[in-house]
Amino acid sequence: MSQNDGLNRRTFLKSAGMTALAGAVGTGASFGTAAAAGLPEPVDATYDFDEIYSRIGSDSVHWDAQIKKYGKENIAVPMGIADMDFRAAPCITRALTKRIQHENWGYMVMPESYIESIVNWNKRRYGLEIKPDMLLHSDSVHPALLSALRAFCPPGSKIIVQAPVYSAFYSDIRIVGCKAEENHHKLINGRYKMDFEDLERRIDSDTNALILCNPQNPTGNVWSREDLMTLGEICTRRRVAVLSDEIHCDFVTKGNKYTPFAALDNEEIVRNSITFKSTSKSFSLAAMKCAYMYSTNPEYLQKVRDTGHRQSINTLGVVASQAAYTEGEEWLDQVVAYIDGTLDYMESFIGSSMPLVNVVKPQGTYLAWLDVSAVVDKIGAKEKAAEENKNKDPEARPVTPEIIVERWFVENAKVQMNAGSSYGYGGAGRMRMNTATSRKLIELALNNMAGALKKV
Repeated sequence: MSQNDGLNRRTFLKSAGMTALAGAVGTGASFGTAAAAGLPEPVDATYDFDEIYSRIGSDSVHWDAQIKKYGKENIAVPMGIADMDFRAAPCITRALTKRIQHENWGYMVMPESYIESIVNWNKRRYGLEIKPDMLLHSDSVHPALLSALRAFCPPGSKIIVQAPVYSAFYSDIRIVGCKAEENHHKLINGRYKMDFEDLERRIDSDTNALILCNPQNPTGNVWSREDLMTLGEICTRRRVAVLSDEIHCDFVTKGNKYTPFAALDNEEIVRNSITFKSTSKSFSLAAMKCAYMYSTNPEYLQKVRDTGHRQSINTLGVVASQAAYTEGEEWLDQVVAYIDGTLDYMESFIGSSMPLVNVVKPQGTYLAWLDVSAVVDKIGAKEKAAEENKNKDPEARPVTPEIIVERWFVENAKVQMNAGSSYGYGGAGRMRMNTATSRKLIELALNNMAGALKKV
């Protein structure tokens, strides 16, 4: 192991009082156990998000896939894939434990109690009225979005995305045989703004849908009611359906407020939309394959049904999601506050100790959007990418300067982040950092990064 400042993981674990982790890492010995199973949730419980909870050996994309790609010795803190490292809310573990004690896994009738939990959650937290018969279910947001894209967008047509934006939207658009049309955000004083003039220019007779990301991944914007109304007015007037991915909606930093697109005051604008949600981000339940979409427009939902959309859902996903929405609110409130504090720490640390990196605290999500353009220049990332591309198959994905920066941080700081170039226009010179982990690991990662950059 390198003797670089901050890179000695054993010393770090010892100083953090986490020697138990060292025995668990890579063994999978504790995977699947649940100390809280069967126990009642304490009243006014306080949850320990500082705990370093090992996910290694659980086939985690966040951890195991990065270790496989880069080597265990090169990964101290992976900060790429957007899921959380915390233990699940105890209510979820209890509900799953109870269900798996019934040893039969035949076809499931959709429980009314699950639908009620969705309706009640959105009403309680956001004042949003969802009629149960206006819900469609899916095993995740992507299949739901694919069904909606097929419903509104003939092959070969254009679908607007507001770039930089979540990279998987581009693959979804390719899957349905359409073309992504990028509406570029404006960057003003470190914060992104919607460019409505550019949006108007990009809509033509071949444009049928816009994918909205609210809160926005990767920029961290939480769009204002005024922004959403202006966007909605343009799309309604130009007959472009709004497909609103609001999967990160429960993560909003202090001083900001999430506005559901379906809660806008203009009913015509709302009827021109479908919203997509899941517990997969809020409660880190991506593995459970459980999501839903809703609209106030029955014709839009029927168009989705007509694509052959199947409301397939994982039984355990229903159990976990219902428990989360019914009993997990206090856990979520605490994890959101914890991440908010982590983002404050991250912004302060980078501002004081990483002169080659800039960041503005996100308004929502747990994702930080780092400006590493000075790092690109300092390590010659553009030149290195150009050299690698000389001998690459023209059909292969090109190496970008941001991919070079991703590798550089792995090799020099043992920290993995996502290259900004995968998020479309505006991703040059950027990296996406997932901060939903123990603050002890955040401290380790930032110190490693700062130490590596000082040596450049």
